[in-house]
Amino acid sequence: MTIDVTDTKFHWNYFLALEQDLEAASRYIEFCEPNFSVFSIELAHLLFAASSEVDVVAKILCQLVAPNSPCGNIDQYRIALLPEIHDLPGTEVFVPRYGLSFRPWLNWTEGRSPNWWRSYNNVKHERDTYFHEATLENALNAVGALLVITAHYYSRRLSEFDDVPFPAPPVMQRLEPQPSLLRLPSNYYHQW
Repeated sequence: MTIDVTDTKFHWNYFLALEQDLEAASRYIEFCEPNFSVFSIELAHLLFAASSEVDVVAKILCQLVAPNSPCGNIDQYRIALLPEIHDLPGTEVFVPRYGLSFRPWLNWTEGRSPNWWRSYNNVKHERDTYFHEATLENALNAVGALLVITAHYYSRRLSEFDDVPFPAPPVMQRLEPQPSLLRLPSNYYHQW
């Protein structure tokens, strides 16, 4: 028996696994603004895994939308992606169950790396000094950023034309199962 892996949505499946881990953390940490500064080993794990996957997916997305641009770090991703994906910084991620929303890429409007990305690097490289930055807020933003960038990746990957992204609602419809904790804006989904 052979399995056709060309249709396997590895990056979507990885996002879903991380989202499940984040959802499991909600059993121990109430997802609310007063707890945004809570930090832990599990939140560090989520921050590392989500940020690392953002790095992987952003690099591939850069190669799709700007194949001649250098794409080796977060600043180069911003320079390559923003001209092609104008709404990326303003894209809001919702956590409906807890009444939360955030814009994980908003710092890109100011030409800066996202706060969660800076904290990821701080905790990764100088854990003894910066472990307190492995917070709920940073983990939520990193997993949310992964959702946004992964949706944009599949809008290009599923498109039949290299330079025309597939519309968001059919992309999200093809990405199954749907997230159980995080949600993108309504224009990403079919309205029934």
